[in-house]
Amino acid sequence: MAPKHHPTPLSGGDRKALKKELSRARAVTTILAQRAAEKRAAGEALIREADNLSCQSWNERMWSDGGPVDPSPSIDQAINGGYSWLEIRCSRCKTPRAVDLAALPHVATTCIHDLVGRLRCEECRKAGKRPAAELLQLWQRCPVGDPP
Repeated sequence: MAPKHHPTPLSGGDRKALKKELSRARAVTTILAQRAAEKRAAGEALIREADNLSCQSWNERMWSDGGPVDPSPSIDQAINGGYSWLEIRCSRCKTPRAVDLAALPHVATTCIHDLVGRLRCEECRKAGKRPAAELLQLWQRCPVGDPP
């Protein structure tokens, strides 16, 4: 966008006043932009904290109630909250496995509890079975041995 053109007044006093007002307006825009950036950073930190608390709450409900608890945080909320690993267990052979949520292809609004029908045990799949996985809890680090 082209800069706005302010016609220069004829009198000296008006020119000084215009110059003063333009410099004041430029200073105010800089201050307002800095404040906006600070508020945005504070807001993003609050959202990250809220996502973290949502994941902690879901983990506690999973531990106390068992089963895939609905509502659960979305995959993006879990990753934003610092919980990028999901611990699952095969419902047939009871083999635990860790799933890297960041590596899953997903829509931004996909909830954790919706993954129960998509995740399958690799060992049972090789044997021709397709049992669904049991969701255990979210983790900040890989909970089962070395990451896959």
